[in-house]
Amino acid sequence: MFPPSAGAAGFRRRISLTVVSLQRGSRQVFESLTLELHESRIGLIGDNGAGKSSLFRLIAGLDQPQQGSVSVHGLDTRADRHQLPRHIGLMFQNPEDQIIFPTVAEEVAFSLTARGMKRPAAREQALAFLQARGLGDWAGRAISELSQGQRQQVCLAALQIGEPSTLLLDEPYASLDLPSQQKLRAQLQASDQQIILSTHVLDHVRDFERAVWLEQGRVRADGPAREVCEAYTQDVRQRASHA
Repeated sequence: MFPPSAGAAGFRRRISLTVVSLQRGSRQVFESLTLELHESRIGLIGDNGAGKSSLFRLIAGLDQPQQGSVSVHGLDTRADRHQLPRHIGLMFQNPEDQIIFPTVAEEVAFSLTARGMKRPAAREQALAFLQARGLGDWAGRAISELSQGQRQQVCLAALQIGEPSTLLLDEPYASLDLPSQQKLRAQLQASDQQIILSTHVLDHVRDFERAVWLEQGRVRADGPAREVCEAYTQDVRQRASHA
C-alpha cells in the first residue's frame, strides 16, 4: 500500500534525535529523548500535549534543544538550519498559519522562488504541477474562497513541489470532512517522500510501517503501527473506564 523504505533511500532519510532536552518556560517538554526515524511511513500518536508538535518543530529546525542534538539526513538542525527546507517540509495543523499568498498559483510557486528560481519559471512549473494533480482550475482561485480541506491540499502541494525528502504533517485530517480526508489520503499514498504524520484518527496510520506513541514527552511505545495503535486505544479505554 505504501512505498517501502530500503537501502540507500532509507539511509538518506534518517532523522536522529540524540539525548534531546527541550524546555519551554517551566515546562519540560522532552528530557533525554533519543529517537531514530528512517521508515517511509511513520505515525506519531498520543494525547494532546504529549510533544508531537514540539517534535516536529525540532526536526524542522524551528526550535532548538537546550541539550542534545537533532540530525536530519546528515544535517545538524542548528548548524545547517538554512539547508533544512530542501530536506524537510512541515505542514501545520491550521493552513492559515502557513499560507502567505492570495492565490493558489502564487502560494505553490513561492516554494520555488524561495529557492532562487525566477518568478516566471516558478509560475510555469507551479501551473504544470497543479495540472498534473487535477488542480489546474484552482490556479487563479483566491485562497479565501477555498474550504479548509482545499487549503490543506494547497499547503501540501506547496510542500511537495519543492521535493523535500521528508514531509512532517501535523494533524492534517483534524478539520476535514470525509471526502477531503479521502483526497488527502490519496495524495499521500501517491507520494514517494518519507511521511511522518501526527494524528488522533488512528485509522489513517494503522497501515504505516511504524508508529511512535508519545506520552508526556517520552516514548511510551514504538513499533509496527497496528500494534502501537491498538495499545494506545486500549490505554485510552482503560483510562476512560476509571475516570
